[in-house]
Amino acid sequence: MSGIKGIHSGTDSVLYVHGGTGTRLHNIWLSMRERCYRENHPYYGDYGGRGITICDEWDDFTKFRDWAIANGYADNLTIDRIDSNGNYEPLNCRWATMKEQQNNRRSNRIVYYKGLKYTLTELSEKAGINKTTLKERLNNGWSVEDAVNRPVRLRTKGWRMSNCGADMREVTT
Repeated sequence: MSGIKGIHSGTDSVLYVHGGTGTRLHNIWLSMRERCYRENHPYYGDYGGRGITICDEWDDFTKFRDWAIANGYADNLTIDRIDSNGNYEPLNCRWATMKEQQNNRRSNRIVYYKGLKYTLTELSEKAGINKTTLKERLNNGWSVEDAVNRPVRLRTKGWRMSNCGADMREVTT
């Protein structure tokens, strides 16, 4: 272990102080460990409960910190597993924005368009079509090509009945 040596009170053992306690990076490291190893953690089922572990090297916070800094850590980024079914380890982790994180969720709907793989959100942004419109078109059996390329029909009446039966027309006084 690296760090500043200190004596643990009451014993002759050496305690290493890394100086990172309370930092955002240290909290990320602690949260990662809790998700994987603390069975009563709210997200344990999505991590440790699915067999997601942390590499032995990252049991040492200083080694995790060194990897993080060498691999682009910044305070606006979060740790992201490239393969969401893989473990926390240097070759499967990166620092990502929240938007990148959201596009790497297991629950995302993946579609292929012109030979490329997209999440529904990514494709809707790329095509300039509302995500809900794209999702509904696909749910109604449209091909991905038609769902993306057919023009969106604008409402001509300006109002419609809501699902609960309420009149959604503008109220004029």
